[in-house]
Amino acid sequence: LILIPPSIAGSIIGALMVTRFPQHFRLLVPWLLVLASTLFLIQPLISKPKTSELEGEDNPSKSLFTVIGLVLFQFLVAIYGGYFGAGIGILMIASLSFMGIPDIFRVNGLKNVLAFTINCVAAIVFCIDAPMDWKFAGGMAFFSIIGGYLGGTFSQKIPRKMLRFLIIAIGYLLASYYFFKVG
Repeated sequence: LILIPPSIAGSIIGALMVTRFPQHFRLLVPWLLVLASTLFLIQPLISKPKTSELEGEDNPSKSLFTVIGLVLFQFLVAIYGGYFGAGIGILMIASLSFMGIPDIFRVNGLKNVLAFTINCVAAIVFCIDAPMDWKFAGGMAFFSIIGGYLGGTFSQKIPRKMLRFLIIAIGYLLASYYFFKVG
């Protein structure tokens, strides 16, 4: 719940940046994806599991520093998500994995709620602030909903270690794609 307000605020800022500023921010996309994928890759080495985590229980880190860092990072991810959006899931999974929630399925569910919030807020800003081609917007919304549903359904059927590997691999593949696209 604490991550919803920074998601809303950041998404509004990012969406307004699209309609008002040149799109130089896209040059950061591959670097952000490499950073997020690498953080998620090394997270098990950095965060030592507690006994409760080994038993599959959540033990979220509640230090003030961790909470402030997570809120700030989510705000920045939301700005990026409202502006461009490619790979926000990877960025959020990387940051959320440092909260002490060992279950990748719970992290993925929280990521989905936050991504939905960011995308809905950005869409509302675009509807109000920019001309909209509704025939494309409707199709994108429809297929985004289907993709979210199918992704959530299938990710529950994949073993946790395999899902973690797939998230990291997809992050690096997306980074490679955007390095070639923007480079």
